[in-house]
Amino acid sequence: MLSYQHAYHAGNLADVHKHAALAWMLDYLTRKPKPLSYIETHAGRGLYDLAGAEAVKTGEAAQGIARAEGWFGADHPYARALKKVRAERGPTAYPGSPLIAQSLLRADDRLHLAELHPQEHEALSRAVRAHNTRVYRQDGYEMAQSLCPPDPRRGLMLIDPSWEVKADYVSVPRTMQALARKWNVGILALWYPLLRDGAHAPMLRQLEAEFPEALRHEVRFPPARDGHRMIGSGLFVVNPPWGLDAALKPLSDQFARTGSTGR
Repeated sequence: MLSYQHAYHAGNLADVHKHAALAWMLDYLTRKPKPLSYIETHAGRGLYDLAGAEAVKTGEAAQGIARAEGWFGADHPYARALKKVRAERGPTAYPGSPLIAQSLLRADDRLHLAELHPQEHEALSRAVRAHNTRVYRQDGYEMAQSLCPPDPRRGLMLIDPSWEVKADYVSVPRTMQALARKWNVGILALWYPLLRDGAHAPMLRQLEAEFPEALRHEVRFPPARDGHRMIGSGLFVVNPPWGLDAALKPLSDQFARTGSTGR
């Protein structure tokens, strides 16, 4: 788990899917003049350089955001977040979910970000300095359990593990059940990879049995390179905001037009 570094994958098609949905949900929540809490269990470093050696080595950003940016109008929250971060951090900067959240949220909202990897935690702490943001070097699930229900009670949690530990597929449903019991009004958004071997399928069956009203949205795309196991990206959202399904349909259509499929 501590070997994973997202810099090699930042801005790939899975990020496009996840970050576009996240930006829309956060924008939706900020339409009400009430403060909210944003919690992230596996935050990464928060800011990535798409001209850096890691991104260039894999070419995933070149296949991802470099091609997909035109899918979004200038008024889409994801496009607004990208524009703001690039204006502040440089033209090759790419925001991870912590910076997307920070760029869209307000001064009276509260952000709680967990990252256990020491170097990634240090980079995250530098990237997201703000009075309303707290960074934890702590297991993300433990942090989330300790905070729930957060203050303010309105809000969203992003659960985005690396999935390099096979036990995640077993522990995530239990974790989400416990969090939902503590924070029954919170939006719980889980990102997961679609893998060739279908490792995610039993987990999804368990989650759908526990949360029958949740929204499941998946897109598929060609593997980033020969031998790559990921063939798509999934989101499972408990207490989805009204209109999310309709808001994601254009994204499904874009993936379908590029030779991929979405649901």
